[in-house]
Order: sequence, then structure tokens, then C-alpha cells
Amino acid sequence: MFAVAIALSAGAQDRNFHIFICIGQSNMEGNARVEDVDREGISPNYLMMAAVDFPGMGRTKGEWYPAVPPLCRENTGLTPADYFGRTLLEYLPEGHKVGIINVSVAGCKIDAFIKDKAEEYGKTGADWLQNIMKIYDGNPYEYVVKLAKQAQKDGVISGILLHQGESDPDDWTWPEKVKGIYEDFLKDLNLNAEEC
Repeated sequence: MFAVAIALSAGAQDRNFHIFICIGQSNMEGNARVEDVDREGISPNYLMMAAVDFPGMGRTKGEWYPAVPPLCRENTGLTPADYFGRTLLEYLPEGHKVGIINVSVAGCKIDAFIKDKAEEYGKTGADWLQNIMKIYDGNPYEYVVKLAKQAQKDGVISGILLHQGESDPDDWTWPEKVKGIYEDFLKDLNLNAEEC
């Protein structure tokens, strides 16, 4: 385990760049309207990796940009991640940075983020759900893992923010599914739970 931790440290360019994976449904996607005040006072140390191209904002998939909303996709709104990163920076030492990667799907069940169920789940939903899933190549989990691996060249994955559940109110296996997603992230991104 010690050897793995050393390898992770050696591979990251900046140990003070804390990257968070953001997944979920409509609220994490950005359901709230962005107001002018939400675009003000954002630290240059708060960044977002564009998960998709934002042509109207000049953002390209896989590149880092100031975390000015929207953070998920071009036509989404304000997310919990917007103020999470701003607040976290207030408590981190000077010189630290925070980055987020937001891959979220409005109205989805947690199955949209289970790597071996996502594609099948995406084919069974309403047209609008299938269209959002297609943006992420039919598998949001695999999609965000690819982006996160790219981001690990710049910094360290420090956590996962999940805001989902409204579409699963009667699924008593939901906690187990979330635990499975978390464990898959740890494995697929070579993360040590004690460091995240």
C-alpha cells in the first residue's frame, strides 16, 4: 500500500491541486438559475475541467477553466459544486487550488453511474434522458473516469461529491449501489481511501 501511495505522489504534477469528481442528477447538473452575483469573486484557484465542449463559452472538453458557472454543460445552471469549491478555498492554505469535474444527468437513477449497468439503463429511459446519456457516450461513470485520469496528471483526486436520490426513493439497495460506485472509483483511479 505504501508503494502505491508513493507512486500516486510521483505521478501528480501538483499535490496542492485538489480535484473533486461531481456526479448526480438535476441539482448537481445545475438546476438553479445562475445570477450575476454567482459569477463574481471567484478565486483564480478555483477551476473546472470541461466535461464537454462549451462552444458559446469557448471551453473545450478536457481543458481547465476558471470555475465560472455553468460547470456541468453549457445550458445548465448553478450546482452545489459552485460554492463548495469557493468555500473550501477559504480554508485551504494559500497556494492551494481546487478543481471539479462535473458529469451529471438530470432525472437519472443511481444506475446511470454503475459502470456495468449504465449503458443498459440509458437505453430504457425517456428520450430526454437517453439524449443526456448520449452526451456521455452512454456511460457517465466510464466517461468521468477517463476525464479524472486525465486530471490526475495535473493534481490529485481528493473526493467525490454526489447529489442524487430523488429518482430512487423506493430503492432500498441505493446505499449499497453508492458504496459500489465509490469502490469502483477507488479501484479504477488507483486511489487510497485514506487519502481521499
